[in-house]
Amino acid sequence: MSAVSDRLPTFPWDKLTPYKATAAAHPDGIVDLSVGTPVDPVPELIQKALVAAADSPGYPTVWGTPELRDAITGWVERRLGARDVTHRHVLPIVGSKELVAWLPTQLGLGPGDRVAYPRLAYPTYEVGARLARADYEAYDDPTELDPAGLKLLWLNSPSNPTGKVLSKAELTRIVAWAREHGILLFSDECYLELGWEADPVSVLHPDVNGGSYDGIVSVHSLSKRSNLAGYRAAFLAGDPAVLGPLLEIRKHGGMMTSAPTQAAVVAALGDDEHVRVQRERYASRRELLREALLAHGFRIEHSEASLYLWATRGESCWDTVAHLAERGILVAPGDFYGPAGAEFVRVALTATDERVAAAVRRL
Repeated sequence: MSAVSDRLPTFPWDKLTPYKATAAAHPDGIVDLSVGTPVDPVPELIQKALVAAADSPGYPTVWGTPELRDAITGWVERRLGARDVTHRHVLPIVGSKELVAWLPTQLGLGPGDRVAYPRLAYPTYEVGARLARADYEAYDDPTELDPAGLKLLWLNSPSNPTGKVLSKAELTRIVAWAREHGILLFSDECYLELGWEADPVSVLHPDVNGGSYDGIVSVHSLSKRSNLAGYRAAFLAGDPAVLGPLLEIRKHGGMMTSAPTQAAVVAALGDDEHVRVQRERYASRRELLREALLAHGFRIEHSEASLYLWATRGESCWDTVAHLAERGILVAPGDFYGPAGAEFVRVALTATDERVAAAVRRL
């Protein structure tokens, strides 16, 4: 076992433990703005769909029910502007993190193959490459990478942690470059429905991909837009030549979404109203926290989308974490997401209105 675990970095969140203890000692309690886990209720129509499917004694299928695939294809066309999406273009997954972590292995990558991801990025992109023993590197502009040996290119727009959004023109340019060099492109779009000062676009949009899904796959999650982080509900959409083999591998591995969760996803993807309500909650919290941070002397960069504010006081991120912990506020240090984040902190919008108000008062 050590041969596998030794490939991995220290689990970053363990480093926050002493700061969490400091924040928790605040007389009015901790305001946890670090992890970004949803705190609002699961919408009632989704809960009802889950309960109605609770009597599910048989094994679910990895590909999901036809109703689930219909719901995914319908949402992808309605919400993302994709065209001519069939069941062969979609694949349910057990939350997006397991996909990110195991994708290089499932693609058969290994030593000598390269995986690339943004300079500031979700740490699991690197973890996935490490698990497969593949090489990895971070980029500022992916089209400046050496394409030789580059087998998997990750995009992330809107970005975690920065909230940066790639424009339609940028996406189009990157997709064309990846295709020119035969590089498989996966676009992590889990925050796409949470644009504030920008309107995020999917690589599935025909203006980006020219009406073809060759060599591109998008990753979507219901964790944030529907408060379903506890359900582990996500899906892929894109090139059938990529998703077909992944489906076969995942069948052998038993990587299946539970039947009640599949029913819940059908309900969630068929309803836009609960997403609008949740967006309004996050928009209100974002504005309050943003103004309080600016008044406290922070500078905020990017943050035009997603569930985070990317903030700096021009000092070590750990000094900022300590400063806020003393005020009972816990945030994520920017260096969790790469050395380029050494002077930033990521401030999540995922706290109750009452806790956000407490943070604003303290700031």
